[in-house]
Amino acid sequence: MNLRRNVRQLPLRLAAGTFIINSGLSKWGADEVTAQHLEGFAAGAYPFLAKLDPRLFVKALSASELVVGAVVLLPFVPAGVAGAALTAFSAGLIGLYLRTPGMRREGSLRPTEQGVPLAKDVWLVAIGASLVLDDLSGRGGRS
Repeated sequence: MNLRRNVRQLPLRLAAGTFIINSGLSKWGADEVTAQHLEGFAAGAYPFLAKLDPRLFVKALSASELVVGAVVLLPFVPAGVAGAALTAFSAGLIGLYLRTPGMRREGSLRPTEQGVPLAKDVWLVAIGASLVLDDLSGRGGRS
């Protein structure tokens, strides 16, 4: 691994990784009401999630965010692996945006005021894709 080559990825990985870890930590101790709200919101976009216990769902979501955030932050994880994990995770967030009524303006991809918090997660997709492309182009930090 060539650490000098990874320096250019540092801002991307720090921003995305710390953001996702913070999100995971904030959900870890969620109370029953919060768990029900989060599970219900996610199940609206992904109906199969309605079968899960809300507390189990929130613990799994929190753990997933912590793992993805750590993978993105750890410099010895190859850019392609970190980028793929981040892209997959953030694609789920964008799916929430696209599938949840009221998040987009009618007939458009542009967000409503309520949709901005989800639509802004497109930056996570972009960071993940950039890390994957960087790795595929041979510039991902391998010697």
